[in-house]
Amino acid sequence: MPEHAPPTSRRGADAALGISFVLVWCTGYIVGKLVVAHAAPLTSLVLRFGLAAVIFGVLALVARVPRCSRADLWHSAVTGVLMLALHFGAVYVAFRLGANAGVSALVIGAMPLLVALVATLDGSERLGALRWLGMVLGLLGVVLVVADRVDGATPLAAWGMLALGLIGITAGTLYQKRHAAHLDMRLALTVQNGAAALVLLPLTLWEGFRFDSTFDFYWPLAWLVLVNSVGGFALLFLLIRRGAATQVAALFFLMPPVTAVFGHFTLGEHLTWLKGAGFACAAFGVWLATRPQGAQDA
Repeated sequence: MPEHAPPTSRRGADAALGISFVLVWCTGYIVGKLVVAHAAPLTSLVLRFGLAAVIFGVLALVARVPRCSRADLWHSAVTGVLMLALHFGAVYVAFRLGANAGVSALVIGAMPLLVALVATLDGSERLGALRWLGMVLGLLGVVLVVADRVDGATPLAAWGMLALGLIGITAGTLYQKRHAAHLDMRLALTVQNGAAALVLLPLTLWEGFRFDSTFDFYWPLAWLVLVNSVGGFALLFLLIRRGAATQVAALFFLMPPVTAVFGHFTLGEHLTWLKGAGFACAAFGVWLATRPQGAQDA
């Protein structure tokens, strides 16, 4: 049966959450470049996830969040390992192996299509023709935005790590929607960030747990922790709880275009008509993929 359109107030709240999530998430790509200029990549992730776990843990204690079952804690830990440790860890290693931002954005940008495909094959969601069209247009928009940054010099190992990162964020999104979206957000994100930090911690020994003890490192790290990990993942958690996994995933099509705009104003990166066309294409695709599905989509 086709979905019925949610009330206007619910759609407005979901749209506000989605826009806020995209804007907050995209700042992480800009600030992340500043952090890794002063720290080993995985070391910065362990610090980021570890500090976020402490903050969410304090919030859970202050709010006296009720205990949950071991099974629920396990589901949250698995989500954190997939969505945080595997996804971000693999992408950061791919950067070290020679992948550039354009190649990385292109691979990870396929996540919404992969989520939609898996959800359709296992029967958990049913997408109409217009939503599939929106997915295709969204990916096309990503391709247009990053086309000038994709080169043929990316090592095979880097491609492999990016593919691993794609699997991580796809599996994490689906797993959380099915098994861990009902938990209290503060407790769930404490466990997710803590599990991710613990899994990545041994790898930081290989890097030497290196970071510069300077203001140029601490302020962007604080931004990543407070804005991206605390704010961004809280918004993502709420979106996954409120909506279908494919609708939430579709928002990731907007990440490369919005990041390109941020990069233009903060890092001096050039905007072109091709990037503008990609932004428009991705935005239209996301609108199609996230709109209420009616009989006309069947």
